[in-house]
Amino acid sequence: MYMRIMHLEFGRHLYGGAAQVRYLIEGLADCGIENILVCPLNSEIAKATCATEVVELSIGGDLDFRLPVRLKNLIGLYDPSVVHAHSRRGADTVGGWTSRFMGVPAVLTRRVDNREVALWARFKYFPYHAIAAISSAVERELLNHVRLSKAHVHKIPSAVDTEKYSPVKARTRLAEVTGLKSSAFMIGIVAQLISRKGHAMLFECLPELFSRFPQARLLCFGQGPLEDKLRKDVLNRNLASHVKFLGFRADLPDLMPELDLLVHPARQEGLGVAVMEAMSSGVPVITSTAGGMTDLLEHEVQGLTFESGDRSGLLNAMVRMLSDVGLRMRFKASGRKRVQDQFSVKQMTHRYIEVYNQVLRSS
Repeated sequence: MYMRIMHLEFGRHLYGGAAQVRYLIEGLADCGIENILVCPLNSEIAKATCATEVVELSIGGDLDFRLPVRLKNLIGLYDPSVVHAHSRRGADTVGGWTSRFMGVPAVLTRRVDNREVALWARFKYFPYHAIAAISSAVERELLNHVRLSKAHVHKIPSAVDTEKYSPVKARTRLAEVTGLKSSAFMIGIVAQLISRKGHAMLFECLPELFSRFPQARLLCFGQGPLEDKLRKDVLNRNLASHVKFLGFRADLPDLMPELDLLVHPARQEGLGVAVMEAMSSGVPVITSTAGGMTDLLEHEVQGLTFESGDRSGLLNAMVRMLSDVGLRMRFKASGRKRVQDQFSVKQMTHRYIEVYNQVLRSS
């Protein structure tokens, strides 16, 4: 069955949701499905996608009153089988209602588990034929709080390219980039520098951790509005020699496998793609139980978890992981297998194709 999907992705950077859209378009293209990508001007995904057509727009977000007319014209021009909205900034609200006006079925992927005003959320989601939730936490929010029908909500986890993120035997690239000795114990946190990712609590644990394990170093990958504040925190704690801020790295797939440990102390999280990437790379992980994190791994089986916000739980997990090489080796293998079995791009792609077909049949 011929199918053309119009994807609305309004994020400017190629991480998080935008990276998932890139994966999905690649998977759909491999299955013979045509893809039209609508994205912001000069966004990174525009340069990286394999979509058949890329339409770049100047997008002002939810209050951009030009957006409905522009989307209406694009839907009329490309005549998609399904419109798939992947992000916020107007894509979720305007995308659904414009598609409904044009008589084209629409699908929305929700990637965050934060609480919305239920009445507003029901209005926003009403025009969509299906809502994809990337984790159990997001699914619960849609069913229990927003009170959407079970028939309209589909749990489709995010994915990771398990060939791109794969284990390595030698560690040379990370030492070269950081200037650190390859004998150092490299702990990574890969997340936007925003409060809900939990950097502040992690930094509180570092003085005690480094006093017990002086060879350990923390590498912070990511960018965000809290960077200056976090850098000052590091200086105030006299940790500058042990903590490095590496910003956003396009070569993360080359660097991730060389980490000795990934820590993800998020207070809120839709699913946690960085954790999946680390597991796929053969890196042992410690993560909070926030949001959909428990969908990814089982405590003591594929990694260690701690209750969200529990500083002592985080510190104890790090001490245990650094102390037990056998534990780390076990998690390397079990984590990699878990991602290969449950979170591949191929699995995610086929799940979305099932939803597209269901939507087309029902519409």
